[in-house]
Amino acid sequence: AAGGKHGTFLTIKVHGKALEGNLEGDTPDRDVLIYLPPSYKTSPTRRYPVVYFLHGYGIGAQQYWDTMTVTETADKLMGDGSIHEMILVHPDANTIYNGSMYSNSPNTGNWETYLTKDLIAYIDSHYRTVAKPESRGLSGHSMGGYGTFRIAMKYPGLFNSIYAMSSCCLMNNP
Repeated sequence: AAGGKHGTFLTIKVHGKALEGNLEGDTPDRDVLIYLPPSYKTSPTRRYPVVYFLHGYGIGAQQYWDTMTVTETADKLMGDGSIHEMILVHPDANTIYNGSMYSNSPNTGNWETYLTKDLIAYIDSHYRTVAKPESRGLSGHSMGGYGTFRIAMKYPGLFNSIYAMSSCCLMNNP
């Protein structure tokens, strides 16, 4: 990172009440990868916007994080001031059958509810976020792009910005 400014990378578990009792038997205690920006440690009263990222089908959050070099890229861009500092949150939605589609389902669990209620509430209560929609973004790739569009349309007041990449499952095939 430019000027030696480094953020903090964390892997935590966030319990999802909405994921309890899913028929796949997947744990409701989900891994969540978090990047805290360089000034998070040194500016204890500062609050930060949050961007949530939803990964694609068949791969977990850690593989996405590593492939996209999130920590290194965030350190560089936030460290040199190219982008504003923010908290990055990446829940692992990989299931026993490789994905959740970020939808509510008795099989995979209520992922839509987990993301829009359980996860956001947890992040806002445990980290110094700007806990309002104007400071919250949602992004995703493939299955995560589908989830981004789906959740943004169903909860229009929850996120200020969305960015979907290579979204799957949006074609209307007769």
